[in-house]
Amino acid sequence: MKNLLCLTIFCLVTRLSAQHHDHDYSLRVGSVDKAPLIDGRLDEADWQKQVAAKDFMQYFPTDTLLAEAKTEIYMMADDATLYVGIRCYSSGNDWIVTSLRRDFRAGGNDNITLVFDSFDDQTNAIFFGINPEGVIREGLISGGGNQRQDFSESWDNKWVGEASKFDGGYTAELAIPFSTLRYKAGNNRWGFLSYRFDTQTNERSTWPPIPQNQILFNLAHTGPMVWDDAPPESNSNISLIPFVSAGTAKDFEEGEPSTQNFDFGGDAKIALTSGLNLDVTVNPDFSQVEVDRQITNLDRFEIFFPERRQFFLENADLFGQFGFGAINPFFSRRIGVGVDTSTDVTIQNRILGGARLSGKVDQNTRIGLLNMHTASNQAQGLPATNYSVLALQRNVLDRSNIGLIAVNKQSFGEDVEGLGLNKFNRVVGVDFNYASADNSWTGKTFTHASFTSDGTSALAHGTRIERNTRPFGSEFVFSYVGDDYNAETGFIRRTNFLRASGFAESRLYPSQGSANRINLGAGYEFLWRPDFGLSDRSVALFAEFRMNSTANFEFGVEHSFVHLFDEFDPTGTDSQPLAADQDFEWFNAFASFGTNSQVPLFHRFGLFVGEYFNGSRYGIRGTTTYVYKPKGSVQLDYAVNFFDMPHLDEIKSTVLIGPRIDYTFSRSLFTTVFVQYNSQSQNTNINARLQWRFAPVSDFFLVFTDNYFTGNSFEPSDRFVMNIRNRSIVAKLTYWLNV
Repeated sequence: MKNLLCLTIFCLVTRLSAQHHDHDYSLRVGSVDKAPLIDGRLDEADWQKQVAAKDFMQYFPTDTLLAEAKTEIYMMADDATLYVGIRCYSSGNDWIVTSLRRDFRAGGNDNITLVFDSFDDQTNAIFFGINPEGVIREGLISGGGNQRQDFSESWDNKWVGEASKFDGGYTAELAIPFSTLRYKAGNNRWGFLSYRFDTQTNERSTWPPIPQNQILFNLAHTGPMVWDDAPPESNSNISLIPFVSAGTAKDFEEGEPSTQNFDFGGDAKIALTSGLNLDVTVNPDFSQVEVDRQITNLDRFEIFFPERRQFFLENADLFGQFGFGAINPFFSRRIGVGVDTSTDVTIQNRILGGARLSGKVDQNTRIGLLNMHTASNQAQGLPATNYSVLALQRNVLDRSNIGLIAVNKQSFGEDVEGLGLNKFNRVVGVDFNYASADNSWTGKTFTHASFTSDGTSALAHGTRIERNTRPFGSEFVFSYVGDDYNAETGFIRRTNFLRASGFAESRLYPSQGSANRINLGAGYEFLWRPDFGLSDRSVALFAEFRMNSTANFEFGVEHSFVHLFDEFDPTGTDSQPLAADQDFEWFNAFASFGTNSQVPLFHRFGLFVGEYFNGSRYGIRGTTTYVYKPKGSVQLDYAVNFFDMPHLDEIKSTVLIGPRIDYTFSRSLFTTVFVQYNSQSQNTNINARLQWRFAPVSDFFLVFTDNYFTGNSFEPSDRFVMNIRNRSIVAKLTYWLNV
């Protein structure tokens, strides 16, 4: 009874606090009959009639003062479009804009972002942003904005924005069609927040206030956005996005002649209701997608690379955020990728088409239904395969939800099992995601089960609890994956383990000096195999310093233990492996440093040194960036490791170097040249992309890709050689057409 009484009082205080929060910060959306000219100037009379959202509060360097750089936001709407007017004041005119490319990163730039929680559920939102040069960005926030991974800039849609600079500030105008937004028709109250980066004052500010210990886009801290006239019921808007592509490619390693390719297909977006959307794709082509950033792989398990293909990104959280990152029942990158059954080499598997129904069916319920079909490839032993996913999510309590997922991978053909494949693989599961009203407590628990046509089945389970307050942060995670758990369309790094991990840290906010925040803490991870016992252990102590200049540095020490069940090469250089059934224990130290990102030349680098398995390891990794504002940047990624292992006859090393040039000729013409040398794969990759956005969300791409063997020749001379492996060039045209 005592605990129940305390919980009741806590909930009451929290709700009263939220009501007070709503009273202090609210924004009215006026109604107009005539659309303003979107030129960024705010000189129409209708703007002067609107009431501004103002009194932004600092988020950085402190969260207890009004912002020095004042900001005003005005909103009005007609029967088809939401209009936003913005006035940003500052102490100077030396704006930092590092690129004219759409979907810029906010950090280190002057810009403002608007976040619309259109269902006012503090769980999902759409954001739009603009900078002093009129460059725009948009994206999605999911999961309440509680973690960095909840923020995605990969979503694109049709809207316009312009900016105009004046002495001591800039103004901006945005026109966002209702067909771009997802909302409940007739609802005249949304949630809204905004955050601004001002480099003149080195200040980040928000409306409403957001505590510094919370993520800047956290949806627990929205204010009410109240419409004079609620937005109308959306018509059945239909958008067609056809494409044509042509290219040529040559495989020099196999000595094959050049091949030419011409292809066409497209997507359709159909707004069934204001909150529910149907997406259809036929013969999709992803040739314009930039190559993955390579990393040095010293792990015994699979490395995660994020999804980049546009079709899979809208409402991706609804399908892809079940479980944990390394225990995920659905990972869309599995679709369109297969394994040659004769060589075990991963190859691309053509997607014939598919459809996705996703969105809100009412204020508290989201639904997702995805179905994709890939073609058979008899030459490489790949059957035709169908992928189906059903996801349901129901809001409960203040900011929490219950989710259900069912995944089915079905292979077709007479000899599927003869190829060593399963006819079907299925996963079903339930997740409960918890977030308190003020986001000081968050957590998740889930249970998933897999079923395979060979008769095997198993469970996976996880629970996470996190405490996030201004002076203190902590997390506890427990997970279990059965030995026979098999999610073929998911991302599962390892099976047959129990894992307990977490961290605890103290957060200090100095009132004087150059440090803005100091974190002192410890982290841990323990893994057991049910049939063996403790197999992995890691304990670390760390200290992190965040400076007022935006520089930061961290250092710590770590103790690790690993039992090898299989032989393993810890150097990642195809050297002699360590034998299985051995225990290894070691200490190492690490440090990282980042300089002020608001100057043209800045660095991020990390150092590590210490014991490693039966020997030692030391090295450096980092990024050096030079910005030539506002046109672009030159960036150099690097990672170098040295391994001194007694079972090897020499010191081994890995080298990864990735220079990247990003240049924007204008707000509609961009180019990127990305070179990556990786000693592990003995490969150098060149990827050059030219993108011309000739109309809203309509593009022409020209993509050049080159791969070279760069390593030892394995001849008696053992000399370093550089031979071309393959080369391709692709042109692709897409056009967004509203029907």
